[in-house]
Amino acid sequence: MSLSDPATPVSGSLFMVVAPSGAGKSTLVNALLAQEPAIKLSISYTTRPPRPAEQHGREYYFTTVDDFLARREAGEFLESAEVHGNYYGTSRLLIAEQMKAGTDVLLEIDWQGAQQVRKQFPHAVGIFILPPSIAVLEERLKKRGQDEPHIITRRLLAAGGEIAHAPEFEYVIINQEFATALSELTAVVKATRCRFAQQAARNASLFAQLGIHGTLN
Repeated sequence: MSLSDPATPVSGSLFMVVAPSGAGKSTLVNALLAQEPAIKLSISYTTRPPRPAEQHGREYYFTTVDDFLARREAGEFLESAEVHGNYYGTSRLLIAEQMKAGTDVLLEIDWQGAQQVRKQFPHAVGIFILPPSIAVLEERLKKRGQDEPHIITRRLLAAGGEIAHAPEFEYVIINQEFATALSELTAVVKATRCRFAQQAARNASLFAQLGIHGTLN
């Protein structure tokens, strides 16, 4: 199955959620997944060793460098990248199977990865999460207590370059009030499910009965 083949009826949707570090992307995504069980978070492959409490097939699919490179050479990945000496990749095959079965798939991804995904699946739904201000972003990074001051400075410097890519995405959500941002994220998901392509694929017999014909894109 080709993700970009317009003749292939695909009832599932692919969502890409992108944000600078500290904007609240993971918290929003986790809340969405908790209330929308029909959406599955894509699990990436990685060559980095598992951290304590991480499980193969839950946080990541942990694999060797040789296996990863072989999969990449075979075209298995929607996108891949090398970060701090480790490889990460999103399986095109797994996502294709889930979407064909009617499952919505969500990618937590960076803007570079989103560009790669669009080349193979131009109908993916892009959602960019913005902080209400850089000052708030800095405050959130400090409050979560995960990074040293120099790392926070580096993340803030990188945020400007990441935010500059927001115009590449169909939807932008400003995460000022969490409840409002979650409501807006949920609204995007629900609206996407009502697109002609998804409705026609999910309700093929009804559309045929009603004599509805047309493109699935």
